[in-house]
Amino acid sequence: MQGVVKLFDPATNEGVVTSDTSRTDYVFADDALEGSLFRLLRQGQRITFELNGRGQATTVRAGSEPDMGLSTADI
Repeated sequence: MQGVVKLFDPATNEGVVTSDTSRTDYVFADDALEGSLFRLLRQGQRITFELNGRGQATTVRAGSEPDMGLSTADI
Protein backbone atom coordinates (compact mmCIF):
# COMPACT_ATOMS: atom_id res chain seq x y z
CA MET A 1 0.00 0.00 0.00
CA GLN A 2 1.00 3.59 -0.43
CA GLY A 3 0.08 6.47 1.80
CA VAL A 4 0.98 9.71 3.52
CA VAL A 5 2.07 10.16 7.12
CA LYS A 6 -0.69 12.00 8.94
CA LEU A 7 0.93 12.13 12.39
CA PHE A 8 4.18 10.87 13.92
CA ASP A 9 5.68 11.30 17.38
CA PRO A 10 9.44 10.58 17.29
CA ALA A 11 9.60 10.23 21.08
CA THR A 12 7.22 7.27 21.10
CA ASN A 13 7.33 6.14 17.42
CA GLU A 14 3.53 6.33 17.43
CA GLY A 15 1.71 7.70 14.45
CA VAL A 16 -0.92 7.39 11.75
CA VAL A 17 -0.68 6.92 7.98
CA THR A 18 -3.52 7.59 5.53
CA SER A 19 -3.90 5.15 2.63
CA ASP A 20 -3.89 6.67 -0.86
CA THR A 21 -6.58 4.36 -2.21
CA SER A 22 -9.13 4.07 0.59
CA ARG A 23 -8.29 7.23 2.56
CA THR A 24 -8.37 5.01 5.66
CA ASP A 25 -6.16 5.91 8.63
CA TYR A 26 -3.90 3.17 10.02
CA VAL A 27 -1.97 3.32 13.28
CA PHE A 28 1.70 2.33 13.08
CA ALA A 29 2.62 -1.01 14.63
CA ASP A 30 5.36 -0.97 17.28
CA ASP A 31 7.82 -2.52 14.80
CA ALA A 32 6.78 -0.42 11.78
CA LEU A 33 10.24 1.13 11.27
CA GLU A 34 12.32 -2.01 11.94
CA GLY A 35 14.62 -2.73 9.01
CA SER A 36 13.67 0.54 7.31
CA LEU A 37 15.92 3.37 6.20
CA PHE A 38 13.59 5.61 8.20
CA ARG A 39 14.36 6.49 11.79
CA LEU A 40 11.85 9.33 11.86
CA LEU A 41 8.83 10.22 9.79
CA ARG A 42 7.43 13.65 9.09
CA GLN A 43 3.87 14.75 8.46
CA GLY A 44 3.07 14.63 4.74
CA GLN A 45 5.84 12.15 3.92
CA ARG A 46 4.95 9.55 1.28
CA ILE A 47 5.61 5.93 2.26
CA THR A 48 4.75 2.38 1.33
CA PHE A 49 3.55 0.02 4.04
CA GLU A 50 1.85 -3.27 4.72
CA LEU A 51 -0.83 -4.18 7.24
CA ASN A 52 -0.33 -6.73 9.98
CA GLY A 53 -3.05 -9.06 11.27
CA ARG A 54 -4.33 -6.36 13.63
CA GLY A 55 -4.81 -3.81 10.84
CA GLN A 56 -1.79 -1.74 11.86
CA ALA A 57 0.70 -0.23 9.41
CA THR A 58 3.99 -2.10 9.38
CA THR A 59 7.02 -2.64 7.13
CA VAL A 60 7.29 1.08 6.37
CA ARG A 61 9.50 1.80 3.35
CA ALA A 62 10.42 4.55 0.94
CA GLY A 63 9.74 3.88 -2.72
CA SER A 64 13.47 3.88 -3.46
CA GLU A 65 14.53 1.18 -1.01
CA PRO A 66 16.03 -1.98 -2.54
CA ASP A 67 13.09 -4.14 -1.50
CA MET A 68 10.94 -2.07 -3.88
CA GLY A 69 12.79 -3.54 -6.87
CA LEU A 70 15.41 -0.84 -7.45
CA SER A 71 19.11 -1.56 -7.43
CA THR A 72 21.19 0.07 -4.72
CA ALA A 73 22.83 2.16 -7.46
CA ASP A 74 19.46 3.89 -7.98
CA ILE A 75 19.21 5.02 -4.36
